[in-house]
Amino acid sequence: MINIDIIILSYTKNEKLKQFTEQTINTLLRSEDPEQIKFNILVIESNREIEPFQYKNTSTLYPKEKFGFHKFLNIGAKFSTSNLICFCNNDLIFHEGWATSLINAMNKDPELVCLCPYCPVFHGDQPYNFEEINYGFINGINFTGWCFLIKKSIINITGQFDERFKFWYADDDYRLTLKYNQLKNAMVKSAKVTHLGSKTLSSEKISANNNLVLEGFAYYKYKWIHHNFGLYLYDKLKYWLKERYLNFSKKKAA
Repeated sequence: MINIDIIILSYTKNEKLKQFTEQTINTLLRSEDPEQIKFNILVIESNREIEPFQYKNTSTLYPKEKFGFHKFLNIGAKFSTSNLICFCNNDLIFHEGWATSLINAMNKDPELVCLCPYCPVFHGDQPYNFEEINYGFINGINFTGWCFLIKKSIINITGQFDERFKFWYADDDYRLTLKYNQLKNAMVKSAKVTHLGSKTLSSEKISANNNLVLEGFAYYKYKWIHHNFGLYLYDKLKYWLKERYLNFSKKKAA
């Protein structure tokens, strides 16, 4: 039997979002023969107001720390005891045999250490003729930050997820970390998982989203593009002033 630790990040602010998380868990459990593949599911729940609620067939953890996408992935990884870890959003529909397809690809190429599924909605709209195994590091194409499976051993090479990425550009940071360390990543076409599209984030206020984007982009440019701390501070100030101006204009118009 193959064990896969599943780490699901959830923010259950309302009943609708709770149902999305439950759908993710239920489709996951139906997707594979439990005698062949065992999923050990850990939900990292951001809303501590619903504690001690436990999602069915999971262990549900309520961190005391303030949410950060990479921070919560690191918490999940620390609780992992299996050789394979899959990090997931809570807005997914798993299709039959998705994990088997990833494992088959890994068996075909043992150097593959990070594998991502195929989304029938997103990938189906792309102008690519996908092979079964699609190597590379293109965000959304070869690497899908909403669901990716790794060999736990690569954490010894990459280190923990960079917790300065709180949400936006976290996927870019990890795919570039894999590329920098010359670790093989691929999207597997027959591993089908539908991503319903950031249901939790879309429920946040627009101004909060903008702050997450700008802060993430400033640090992304510092780490992966210009490597200049002075420019990083300048970008942060520039984006902060821009946000303040937009908020002031909205209040004045109202």
